[in-house]
Amino acid sequence: MFIDTRGIDEGREIETTICIVGAGVAGITLALELDRCGIDTCLLESGGYRPDDDTRDLYRGENVGLPYTFADGSRSRYLGGSSNCWGGWCRPLDPWDFEARDWVPGSGWPFGLEELEPYYARTHPLLKLGPNEFDPAFWERSINRADVKRIPLVTGHVRDTVAQFSPPARFGRLYRRDLERSPRIRVFLHANVVHIDTDADASHVTKVQVATLSGRRISVTAKRFIVAAGGIENARLLLASNRVQADGLGNAYDNVGRYFMDHPRLMSASVRFSKAWSRNKLYDIKYHYQNAAVSAHGTPISSQFALTPEVLRRERLLNSRVWFYSLFYGEGSEGAEALIRCKQAVLRKDQPGWRFSRDLATMLRHPIDTAGFGVTRLLQPRALIRDVKLQAIVEAQPIRDSRVTLSAQRDRLGMPRVKVAWRLSELVQRTFDRTFALLGEELRASGVAQIELDAPLEGRAWPATLEGTWHHMGTTRMHDSPREGVVDRDCKVFGIDNLFVAGSSVFPTVGANFPTITIAALALRLADHLARSLRAPDALAVSNPPCEAGVGHAAAPFATALPLAAALQRVAKE
Repeated sequence: MFIDTRGIDEGREIETTICIVGAGVAGITLALELDRCGIDTCLLESGGYRPDDDTRDLYRGENVGLPYTFADGSRSRYLGGSSNCWGGWCRPLDPWDFEARDWVPGSGWPFGLEELEPYYARTHPLLKLGPNEFDPAFWERSINRADVKRIPLVTGHVRDTVAQFSPPARFGRLYRRDLERSPRIRVFLHANVVHIDTDADASHVTKVQVATLSGRRISVTAKRFIVAAGGIENARLLLASNRVQADGLGNAYDNVGRYFMDHPRLMSASVRFSKAWSRNKLYDIKYHYQNAAVSAHGTPISSQFALTPEVLRRERLLNSRVWFYSLFYGEGSEGAEALIRCKQAVLRKDQPGWRFSRDLATMLRHPIDTAGFGVTRLLQPRALIRDVKLQAIVEAQPIRDSRVTLSAQRDRLGMPRVKVAWRLSELVQRTFDRTFALLGEELRASGVAQIELDAPLEGRAWPATLEGTWHHMGTTRMHDSPREGVVDRDCKVFGIDNLFVAGSSVFPTVGANFPTITIAALALRLADHLARSLRAPDALAVSNPPCEAGVGHAAAPFATALPLAAALQRVAKE
């Protein structure tokens, strides 16, 4: 059921069993899984069905660290959350991403990969992925094309890995009817949580205060509350809920908002392929991204390079992923950039202030660059590739002073805006340098390509081409000790018996893989934990008993029993 909060009576108090703040990947996954368990849920979404400028403005704040875009275009504050602007990359974290490493202070999760493996498997129907298989040899055999072949790796320093692509799953559209038809889920749209109320010693949440941009105020009471509003907004809401504890909730040891991480991304070097490898699509992002030619079992895939765990330990480096990046004719020109923005508009990507008339005028002023880039992107003729680079994303080291804090500025709802200080260490620079160098040695040794490396990064200022990947992580990190984290291994906020956090803000370390699949896995794990906890004597009665954890999830993860084909057909008609 969907409810427009702007039409609810002023001051009304909504009662439910579980209240979830945020209807993105984590929030919708939780709501649907709890519904399958027979548990009543309220899902509070700040936006509506589509983006709007007034709601988008609530994300804006100050950047006080490295140059960094964290609001416009990188997040989507409406039903489906960041799945609305997600590229679809999916790969579980590596086993060593969960381990404490003595050269990475603050590294390590409270549990290992084996804890999440069954939940990763359950994400595949949810995210519309293929088989639970990430072995490169399996996919090479399955695709079986001459231009999709694995590169021979001969030095022992480099390995190749595979990511699967979700279509991508736009949760707001894909699961809208499941949410609408459920008798146990109420989705409140245009419902902005502005404060989390607690008892006198801040050990128990009593309600959340909700405001609309139209001026309406209501509240929601529940047995359990889950904050699932994103890596920046989760910290913002905990810090701003400061009527009982001046420093905010869960912040007894000044950890909320700290250890903010994103995956830094850079292009470097120049690649000159040998003739035998000049047309291979498997490792080039321009050719493998959502490409039917690089797919099997109904699922597109991509391959990336990574250093082996032995090399990471020996050289004391962070994790990373690298792929080839072909530069096409006209790429980077004003006409090409205008054409890209028009394509993003067709795909309904968030582009504040975008105007077709302005970009059309730009393309008409630069017809050769525009047409050349468009034809090259469409037909991908190798003769018009002007260069091939290496592009890498590197694991961000958890740094305490990389953080989200509250600004003196306030938004239309009276909430403090955020100040974001994204910081990166020299270890990140050294990881970029050594990863590019070792991969260059590998490609030369295997006869695949000659590599001309750029000047090293370490010890220098970051180049202007550095960018994040809009993976906001780490601001409410998970740990076994409240001195080192904000939530425990069950994602419960330390010191508060009924407040949980979902999403990538709980990641203690982030690896070099894309976070959505891990966000979904953790949400499924949290749903199981909540279902078990509601069997306790003090739990509210629910319409059906909680489900048995782990029974039937992969085959039927949600309340709906419609077959996949019918569900996809239904979504396509929307």
